[in-house]
Amino acid sequence: MKIVRAKFQGDIFYGELVDDQVLRYEGSPLVVWEPTEEKYHLDEIQLLSPVLPSKVTGVAKNFHKHAVELGVHDYSAPRNPVFFNKPSTSVIGTGESIIYPQIAQHVDHEAELAIVIGKISKNLTKDNWSEHILGITIANDLSERVLQGQDGTFNGNFTRAKSFDTFCPLGPVIQTEFEESPELNIKCFVNGELKQDGNTRDMIFSIEDIVCFVSSIMTLLPGDVILTGTPEGVSKVVPGDEITIQIDTIGTLINTVK
Repeated sequence: MKIVRAKFQGDIFYGELVDDQVLRYEGSPLVVWEPTEEKYHLDEIQLLSPVLPSKVTGVAKNFHKHAVELGVHDYSAPRNPVFFNKPSTSVIGTGESIIYPQIAQHVDHEAELAIVIGKISKNLTKDNWSEHILGITIANDLSERVLQGQDGTFNGNFTRAKSFDTFCPLGPVIQTEFEESPELNIKCFVNGELKQDGNTRDMIFSIEDIVCFVSSIMTLLPGDVILTGTPEGVSKVVPGDEITIQIDTIGTLINTVK
């Protein structure tokens, strides 16, 4: 199933995307929901961020070549995932504008597979973690590199660099059918030019590793989102650029920088 969150004539609802139509549901997939008989064509509605998380947790440098391109030439994987949080106010949906901060000097796109939590989750294990996942979606973990620390170390301020409003586009859908160890192509285009071309099989820490580790530290709530890291090829974006991210089985996330 492909879950969407949409707006029609000012009314916001969840639904299921089937081909080019959305079947409206009443309620929420995070609590309880039931299908209605109402259907809309995609050109009739606005797709919103498919979820409104209480927090977004991102894993840093989970692809070796990405760590190298940021300047860490002798990079060795840490014992556990290194992560940071982005606020809920950073989340937008497909088609919405990324607002370029006035203080920004160098903003990069980061195409990522994102995990959507479906249940209250604490201290998950390899035996039960998958039961707590609603599905997967696409994310763009935008980052201001100067504030982050452009020497590739962890000396910069990750939270400040990644927490600007609109710095976490999500969508367009939540794909509920996924493999526990997926091999999904991740592609990112800027103004039609291919910049990132990776695959989730190259992640250093698996989805299981990440979800279990993060849940050992903080309680994950229904709707929370975990970003699993970006492959190499990140590049600078400026106002006017259109960023298009595609991940197998999920779809296409498109946002313009303004």
